[in-house]
Amino acid sequence: MADNKSPHILNTSANLLGLCFIVLTSIKVSKMEDSTLIDETTALAIILFMASCIISFISMRKTSGPNEKLEKVADFVFLSGLIVLFLTTMMITFNFVKQ
Repeated sequence: MADNKSPHILNTSANLLGLCFIVLTSIKVSKMEDSTLIDETTALAIILFMASCIISFISMRKTSGPNEKLEKVADFVFLSGLIVLFLTTMMITFNFVKQ
């Protein structure tokens, strides 16, 4: 139990999920019409972080048997969300999508 990563994954995923909602909302409020690629990658990050939250929560609540497999899945989904979020911020930073 000392190596339980689920609470850390759940906490960080939830924080980054909120960040993604702020990014998506700010794009909609600023009416960036041509930024559909940024919208789509942010939506994908939201889905990945939400899945990571759910899987890590299930891993914490599981009472029977080892939960390492669920932790590894949550870890992989979380890392995928980080990569997508990184690509999204790079597109915003370097103006990959023109306004």
